Amino acid sequence: MGIAQGDDMNKDKIISSTILFLLLMLPSAYAICPVCIVLVGGGLELAKLLGVDDAIAGIWIGGLILSFALWLVSWLEKKNVKLGFGKIAIVALIYIATLVPLYLMKIIGYSYKIWGIDKALLGITVGSVAFYVGVLVNNMLKIRNLGKGYFQFQKVIIPILHLIIVSVVFYLTMG
Repeated sequence: MGIAQGDDMNKDKIISSTILFLLLMLPSAYAICPVCIVLVGGGLELAKLLGVDDAIAGIWIGGLILSFALWLVSWLEKKNVKLGFGKIAIVALIYIATLVPLYLMKIIGYSYKIWGIDKALLGITVGSVAFYVGVLVNNMLKIRNLGKGYFQFQKVIIPILHLIIVSVVFYLTMG
């Protein structure tokens, strides 16, 4: 394989990974449904085919799951649904509704392991934590700026920036 051919393969991987990321971030369905589970599972499988490590793909899936859960809680609150401790239950149910089918379809829990933990599951956990930290940082910044963001789309950019940083760290340490 020549250098030009290898460069084309890298460009294809970058383009495909970008498309995968954009597809995973689309709010195409506002419910956990079989189609959503298949999309997440298909995203993991596509990432494997593209050579993306399960842990890195899992980071983005974890961010997506938590993003959806937080969006749903926020949406319910805007509809004046009193949640109380139900917020935690909703988040837990969304994770269960996503992870159990992925396990049953042998998409997670059956891949390579790092530190004795399935790479995809580790990535989902780390991605969820990174996304949540990003949300907390955004909230802190808004408080410091009297309830306003410092820049447009800060609410989106800060959590995604955390996912990017964690992905790069995983890539550099596991690659």
